[in-house]
Amino acid sequence: MEVKAGYQQTEVGVIPEDWITTTLESAVGSGGLVRGPFGGTLKKDIFVDRGYKVYQQKNAIYGSVEQGDYFINSRKFRELERFRVEPGDFIVSCSGTIGCIYQIPGGAPEGVINQALLKISLDQGKVDGRFFLAVFRSASFQERIKENSHGGAMQNLVGMDVFRKTKFQLPPTKAEQEVIAEALSDADAFIKSLEQLLTKKRQLKQGAMQELLTGKKRLPGFSGEWAVKRLGNTASLKARIGWQGLTTDEYRDSGDYYLVTGTEFKDGYIDWNKCHYVDESRYSQDKYIQLKEHDVLVTKDGTIGKVALVASLPKPATLNSGVFVIRPVEDAFHPEFFYYLLGSNVFTEFLVQLSAGSTINHLYQKDFVGFVYKTPATIDEQTAIAAVLSDMDAEIAVLEARLTKARQLKQGMMQELLTGRIRLV
Repeated sequence: MEVKAGYQQTEVGVIPEDWITTTLESAVGSGGLVRGPFGGTLKKDIFVDRGYKVYQQKNAIYGSVEQGDYFINSRKFRELERFRVEPGDFIVSCSGTIGCIYQIPGGAPEGVINQALLKISLDQGKVDGRFFLAVFRSASFQERIKENSHGGAMQNLVGMDVFRKTKFQLPPTKAEQEVIAEALSDADAFIKSLEQLLTKKRQLKQGAMQELLTGKKRLPGFSGEWAVKRLGNTASLKARIGWQGLTTDEYRDSGDYYLVTGTEFKDGYIDWNKCHYVDESRYSQDKYIQLKEHDVLVTKDGTIGKVALVASLPKPATLNSGVFVIRPVEDAFHPEFFYYLLGSNVFTEFLVQLSAGSTINHLYQKDFVGFVYKTPATIDEQTAIAAVLSDMDAEIAVLEARLTKARQLKQGMMQELLTGRIRLV
């Protein structure tokens, strides 16, 4: 591959000519690169209720100081001084789920790492911590870690020397590293703000559902008592009958007839891109489970009680044996209202009571028809409630799309900035 002027081909890929490649070993400071204590050094019988924290793999995986609650006394802490971590140090999971990295923040409890972690103390004069964190989390660096592992676990590396000599790219000045890190940090901050906004919108929707679907709050212009109904008297429940014998061997990767199995339910709707297909004969076999727009679907096998609304139907679709389709009898309820009702605590509590004292992995029709629920007396009020919740769903979907795009842009920025394809200074 031809390398354009001003760039060089290295072991870590194409980078600018004035950038260097260095090893983890060369980037660390006096604290070094230290693997957690092996053997029985940190047995549970030495732990105490309070003292110095024992940092665990969970801290690196979940990126949190709060994960884990093991402590050692001061005497043991002094014995394990070599494994001590301080604010600014990095801890890396090095067994099982390898390569997760977390930087110990200021004000974190004093402590030591356990045997499932690796500690990295950078030479702060050479390497900016945020830049290093971005490089370490990049796909290319993570791939190099895997190449150095044996059997998928870092403890099976052919000696720690292999890991110490893992290379990464570095701009020539710390100032350039900091500028790159700042740009990526700004992207992270934007992503976090979208995540927080999305969480807030979802909480608001849950609150609205709790009030609107129980009658605690009424929309303007509506009044009157709600009606108590039983599913078996108000709805038609259909699913693929066992004797039809549809098997996974008949699932197709492409075709004209979708097969909905429940695994494609995503945020209350069907991800048609994840669906398998079946032949026309299987679609035509049972007209009662040929899907229509506004159908409400509920899983009855595996993870029971997952709900989806057929908001659109790009192609003809049918069901496997693990999903109910629910349709109102004689306009007994508005389908979208009932869909939101099944997504609320009302249905969750029904399932909890149904499974009390037992582990159920199947929702039987004889039990499901006993579901008792309340609805506004008029279809108009049901429609209005569904419209409010649908508008909230649409707002959430827009935010989810923005968040997905922001994450993709961040990945693109990392690819460009961490390799010097785009220079900021």
